[in-house]
Amino acid sequence: MKTRRTVFWALLAVAGMGWHSMAGAARLKDIAEINGVRKNQLVGYGLVVGLDGSGDGKKATFTVQSMASMLEKMGVTVDQKDIQVKNVAAVMVTATLQPFARRGNRMDVLVSSIGDAKNLQGGTLMMTPLKGVDGRIYAVAQGPVNTGGFGAGGAASSVVKNFPTVGRVLSGAIIEREVPNNFGDRDRLMFSLHNPDFTTADRVVNVINAQFPEPLARAQDAGTIEIRVPDRYMGNTVSLLASLGALEVETDNDAKVVINERTGTVVMGDQVRISTIAIAHGNLSIVVQENVNVSQPLPFSEGQTVASPNTRINVQEDGNQLVVVPRGVSIGQVVNALNALGVTPRDLIAIFQAIKAAGALQADLEVI
Repeated sequence: MKTRRTVFWALLAVAGMGWHSMAGAARLKDIAEINGVRKNQLVGYGLVVGLDGSGDGKKATFTVQSMASMLEKMGVTVDQKDIQVKNVAAVMVTATLQPFARRGNRMDVLVSSIGDAKNLQGGTLMMTPLKGVDGRIYAVAQGPVNTGGFGAGGAASSVVKNFPTVGRVLSGAIIEREVPNNFGDRDRLMFSLHNPDFTTADRVVNVINAQFPEPLARAQDAGTIEIRVPDRYMGNTVSLLASLGALEVETDNDAKVVINERTGTVVMGDQVRISTIAIAHGNLSIVVQENVNVSQPLPFSEGQTVASPNTRINVQEDGNQLVVVPRGVSIGQVVNALNALGVTPRDLIAIFQAIKAAGALQADLEVI
């Protein structure tokens, strides 16, 4: 019985050690991407028709020109001066072409008004070619527009939910051209880390080489890892990448404090440390109140009404004492030391800037 208990606690300790070692790890596919396997942006100009009087007005001359050009291509000749419809809106159509997308596949497109249209709800996007950065057509979009909102109003008031001038055409684009890719014929693969770091790159190389009898990976720099495709995986790089992408790698990041002064947000990484420093932070508030006292003359005294201003000024300053913040050895201790000051996130921004100026912040301070 005692032996079983010993084995049980030993297995539990091993499981706990394994869980602890993998707690800070991430899959390779989540921290890096393969060079050459990326998305491509497409854009096009089109018209949304069928609107209930909420389309572009007369000031959007490009909409009238587009209508005349479209009708002319369909065999209808019309003068631009005779076009005064309000059921048409000029839009820009954008889409993202996924890697390995094949001809005939469908994808969603985003439709955004570029004129003075008030609402695209209920409209239909006419056939719109989508071009890449090289000017070639890769897809064609058409279909009903879903805005996910609405807008209604009258002469004096109106109500709008979300952004009715932006909509989406679900599966509205058909891919007509594929992006050339010789992915299966490669003898070398290149991984690019999302956050370049020398320590992380070295760990990735060690984890990959540990899976094969001979070293296949090497780090070219802090963000690029080159992998030589083994002979048994030639022509079958999909299986190789599937096994490599699931490898667990413990990442390492630079110590950084990110501050957003507009929203009062402060984010610290787990590597942030501060040296021993003394901090005193007090708030000064000044309140000025203006009151006007009116003096009325007695009846039949032939006096005049006199208004005399009365100003009250209240100055209050917090009497915070000097607090010694000891050197932190972990992010938790740093947070506890700063919380002991009892300051708000807005005050914390000023404190971090002062600590950085004093040379006591062992991290990069980034203001966004």
